[in-house]
Amino acid sequence: MKFGRLLAVFASVALLAACASTPTPPGASASGAPTALTSARSGKDPLNSLSVDKTLAPGAASMNPDQPGLDWLRGPSTDIWDRIRRGFAMQDLEGTLVDDRTQWYSQRPEYMERMVARSSRYLYHIVEELERRNMPTELALLPFVESAFNPQAQSSAKAAGMWQFIPSTGKTYNLKQNMFRDERRDVLASTDAALDYLARLYDMFGDWHLALAAYNWGEGAVSRAIARNQARGLPTDYASLTMPNETRYYVPKLQAVKNIIANPAAYGVRLPEIPDHPYFVTVTTSRDIDVTLAAKLANMSLEEFKALNPSFNRPVILGASNPQILLPFDNAERFQYNLNTYRGGLSSWTAVTVDNRERVEALAARLNVDPDTLREINSIPRGMRLKAGSTVMIPRSGHHDQDISATLADSAMLAMEPDLPDARRLVVRAGRRDTVTSVAHRYGVSPSQVLSWNKLSGTKLVAGQSLVLMVPVRAGGAGKATRTARAEPEADKPEVVRVSASGKGKGKAEGRKRMTVEAAPRQAASKSAGASRSAAAKSAPSVKASSKGASKAAKAR
Repeated sequence: MKFGRLLAVFASVALLAACASTPTPPGASASGAPTALTSARSGKDPLNSLSVDKTLAPGAASMNPDQPGLDWLRGPSTDIWDRIRRGFAMQDLEGTLVDDRTQWYSQRPEYMERMVARSSRYLYHIVEELERRNMPTELALLPFVESAFNPQAQSSAKAAGMWQFIPSTGKTYNLKQNMFRDERRDVLASTDAALDYLARLYDMFGDWHLALAAYNWGEGAVSRAIARNQARGLPTDYASLTMPNETRYYVPKLQAVKNIIANPAAYGVRLPEIPDHPYFVTVTTSRDIDVTLAAKLANMSLEEFKALNPSFNRPVILGASNPQILLPFDNAERFQYNLNTYRGGLSSWTAVTVDNRERVEALAARLNVDPDTLREINSIPRGMRLKAGSTVMIPRSGHHDQDISATLADSAMLAMEPDLPDARRLVVRAGRRDTVTSVAHRYGVSPSQVLSWNKLSGTKLVAGQSLVLMVPVRAGGAGKATRTARAEPEADKPEVVRVSASGKGKGKAEGRKRMTVEAAPRQAASKSAGASRSAAAKSAPSVKASSKGASKAAKAR
C-alpha cells in the first residue's frame, strides 16, 4: 500500500472519529444542513450513530505510534498474510491425508481464488481477535475449511454462517436466532462465539488438533474416542483416534491451507495482497431501515452489502435490536452523507401478530395486502396457514406504519401448518438412497412442502434422518398415506408402523430401506375403508404393525 493511501485511510478514520466524538445539535450538521447522525455517547436518542469498528481503538486517528491496534504501521508485515504467518503456533500435522488435501487445494486455483477473495473482508478482524486472545493465527484459516469464507453458507445439518454453528451450539454461545436475525451469520458475533468455543475446547483437551476435532465432531465424541484408546493402551493424539471420515480429514484440510499460505510459490499459488488494516467500520441505527435502501445510501451493491451483513433474515434492519451494520470506510462516509440528506421514508415494512390460526388469503384481505406479497416476503409456501401467535411482515400503510417493537425484534416467531381439511402427521426416517423428492413422491406431497415442514435448504438426505410430513387423508383410503397400514390402531392413539421397502440396489441387503412412521391420532376407519386399504396394500410396501410394537416404538422416541 502506498503512503498516500495510508494517509487517506487515516483521514477517513479521523473524519469518522470526529463524527462519533463531537455531538451535533439535533436537526443540523456541521454545515447547518439537517443530519440524521449524532454521537453514540451524546446520551440522546439519535436516528443513527456512527462508530469505528472495535478493531481500531478510540483515538486511533491521532496517529500515536504507540497506539494499540496500529502495529501494522510499525511491524514488518506488508499485508495480512505476513501477519498470519508470524502468528502460526500450532504443531504441524504430517501424513498422506495432509499431502492429499494440499494437492487438492493447489490443483484448484479458481476455487482458492474465490475463497481468498471472500476472506479479504473478514481476515483482519479475525486476526485482531486471535491476537487479542493470544490464540494461534492458524485459526483465522478455519473458515476456509468450514464454509469457504461464505457467511451465507448452510449445511444439511442446519449449520450456518462462516463458522458453521448448528442452532443448539449457537444458542449456547448467545447467538440470537429469530425471525428477523440469525447471528450465526453475523461477522462480529459469530467470530466472537467461535473463538470462545475453540478456546474452551483447547482448555478441555490441551491440544489444538483435538480441540479442532471436537469443534467438528463434538467434545463428547472426542472424549469418548480418547477414553476408548486409553482403555486399550493406545495413543490418544488426533492421528491415533478412530473417528468419522469428515473429522479424520478436518485437521488435514486446515494443515493443507496452512501449507499453501505459508509458502504459496511452492504450490504454484498466487495470493493477492490483502492490506493489513481494517476493512469495515460499524454503523448503529435506532430506526428501521430497508436493507435495499441501506445498501443504496452506502453506494454499495446489494450483494456486497449482504456479504458484510448476512445476519438479517428479512428485508428490513430493525432499529430496536440495536444492530451493527458493517460498511467499508469510504462507504460509511457516503452512507452518513446520504442519510443526512435523505428525505424519504426509511422502511417499507412493519409487522403484525395473529391471535388465531389464520389462512394467508384471509389475513391479506383483512389487512388489505396482496396475498402473494405476503407469502413472498414471509417465505410462506402455498398450502400452508399460520399458527396462532405467528408474526408476519406487511407493507407499511394506514394504521400499520410503525417501526417494529423491541419485543417483536427479540421474540417474533413464524409458525405454519398445512392448510388441509384432514391430515396426518408422519415422522419418517430416510433410507440410504432417499432424497426429498423421493420421500415426497412416496407420500403424495410436494418436495417444496417437505422442505418447508422440515426447514431444509437442499434435497439431499442422510440415511436415518427424520422428516416430518403432513399427509392428507383421502376419502376411501386410496391415498398413499393410508395404503401403508394393514393394522388399524386404536381410536385416538398414535399409529406407529415399521415399513420395509426394497430399493434398486445391487443386492438385496444393499437395496433394502427401513423407516419409522408416526401418525397423528385418528378415529378407527369403517370396515369398507379397511377393505379398500387392504386391497390397495397389495401393491404397497409390506408393513408389520402391532399395538405392542407401536407402544415400544413410541416410547423409544
